[in-house]
Amino acid sequence: MPIKVLMPALSPTMTEGKLAKWHVKEGDEVNSGDVIAEIETDKATMEVEAVDEGIVGKIIVNEGTEQVPVNDVIALLLEEDEDTSALDNVDVSGGAAAPKADAPKQETSKSEDKKEEPKKEAAVSSQASQAPAKQSGDRVFASPLARRMASQNGLDVSLISGTGPRGRVVKTDIESAIQNGTGKAGSAQKSVSGGTSGASMPKGVDSRAQADALGQAYEFEAANNVRQVIANRLQESKQTVPHFYLSVDCEIDNLLNLRKQVNEDATDYKVSVNDFVIRACAKALREVPAANTSWAGDGILHYTDVDVSVAVASENGLITPIIKNADEKSLASISNEMKDLAGRAREGKLKPHEFQGGGFTVSNLGMFGIKSFSAIINPPQSCILAVGAGEQRAVIKDGQVKAATVMTVTLSVDHRSVDGAVGAEFLASFKKLIENPAKILV
Repeated sequence: MPIKVLMPALSPTMTEGKLAKWHVKEGDEVNSGDVIAEIETDKATMEVEAVDEGIVGKIIVNEGTEQVPVNDVIALLLEEDEDTSALDNVDVSGGAAAPKADAPKQETSKSEDKKEEPKKEAAVSSQASQAPAKQSGDRVFASPLARRMASQNGLDVSLISGTGPRGRVVKTDIESAIQNGTGKAGSAQKSVSGGTSGASMPKGVDSRAQADALGQAYEFEAANNVRQVIANRLQESKQTVPHFYLSVDCEIDNLLNLRKQVNEDATDYKVSVNDFVIRACAKALREVPAANTSWAGDGILHYTDVDVSVAVASENGLITPIIKNADEKSLASISNEMKDLAGRAREGKLKPHEFQGGGFTVSNLGMFGIKSFSAIINPPQSCILAVGAGEQRAVIKDGQVKAATVMTVTLSVDHRSVDGAVGAEFLASFKKLIENPAKILV
């Protein structure tokens, strides 16, 4: 019997991915360990190795296909002495359910025994007419969160158009239905994203629909997996995490002088201001461990290791590789590790354990000349430090106005797990280290 090759789960949180490239074609022989495909996840592109050996009998999912659910059949391998006729009666509708860490059990309708009708993907124009309601007995696909939100707001998920993979109703569809007043139990029609004509558009409506209605010219760029995940996570963070912000100015003339001296004597590394910032954050977190936490819904996780995530911009979007045990590493070690991680992050070649996790994030826009900014917390972490550019400012010392290089940093904090006093204590520790950089080296 042909062997099913399933879409792998390349990280604990992965539920779908893009089949970016096939390294084999039908008729090729593969052995266990051979690289057969490249999968684009929410953060990186990774190679997939064959688990079994055989002949590639049929490729089910073409390369370039997006939103392929984990454990869907993507190819079939023929075993020894099998020919292509063995492929005729193989069920390729899917594999086992994708594992989800700590996720609620998927709810289904009573019509579980009815086979879902195949759905054809089609582009929906802004003038699309409303779709008719599902017939009684059709299976409705919706996430557990979407079903719970629908129930709480008196909505019928069968009357709401899903924008998730394969028409699945997701959180944003419920939010749109609540805002637009659609999807009420007893309603005869389902809501569709877009389709509103006229100049007056509801708040939060699809921007494409608004541009179409207003006759605005535009070019559309479809979001890749990374960009979609970034959008969803940051929206969830701002909507569900109670942010508060603390800022402090740090004089960095001593740091700049020390950095110059360190780099003059170095042969195998060159440290940056950001390397000093990472090291200072790590030491400050060790001094103020209450800031090295996450909100767990019913309590607080206190991390025993100091793992600092660092925001890196890539062509696909933002990614946060991790300097693990940063408080135990030298400045030179942090510098070299950060250069390696940042380079591979921009190439999309990080491994999952190199960007998943972390207890604290540093986001530095100083190199772009940004004076100060407030960053969005990277869930489930409790804090993110936004670092601005060092610039010459007038400061008062001993009653006299003097020039100094000043860097403004802003700490975004989750108030559920970190109180204002703890955030202030962390910043005080960080400022002391930055302004006395010799302490960072020890």
